Amino acid sequence: MRIALHTRLLPGAEADYQAAHREVPDELVAAIRAAGATEWTIWRSGADLFHVIDCDSYDRLLAELAGLPVNIAWQRRMSAYLAVPQDYSATNAGLPVVWRLPDA
Repeated sequence: MRIALHTRLLPGAEADYQAAHREVPDELVAAIRAAGATEWTIWRSGADLFHVIDCDSYDRLLAELAGLPVNIAWQRRMSAYLAVPQDYSATNAGLPVVWRLPDA
């Protein structure tokens, strides 16, 4: 499944947010993969962030990461850069699909 999310940075947090993502802990990357994610890309346009996550199950991904100390620490660090705390909950399962290129 593919999930798209939108988040927004605090004014002036762009450089620090990008720098932090050059230091994503290997333990967190391994946990994200173990929880079923095969791809997670983040794009930035000014203060707007757009995430696309390919995973087996978004509910499973969230559940498996929720209690991990490395994820808790990472989310705490990221919250310092975000204008609104990210709601990764399954009830906020991302942006609705408007259009997709049909299969050939």
